[in-house]
Amino acid sequence: MSVKTITITEDAYTSLATLKEPGESFSDVVRRLSGKSSLLELAGILSRTEASELRKAVRKSRREIDKRVERVARRLA
Repeated sequence: MSVKTITITEDAYTSLATLKEPGESFSDVVRRLSGKSSLLELAGILSRTEASELRKAVRKSRREIDKRVERVARRLA
């Protein structure tokens, strides 16, 4: 990977440094803030149990939303 050197003001550097998470490079901060992160970075962050619980919660939320939409549609009909 090639490297580019950029010049930023001291206050901009301080702002970036404040936003920098432990273990994160300045390049990581710029990517995160510019929305250029990859979804692959999320792979493996949940345990199997957490992933299962999340799927169940999403399904439950979708069912509740579907019910609300049906109620509103009936009222508007």
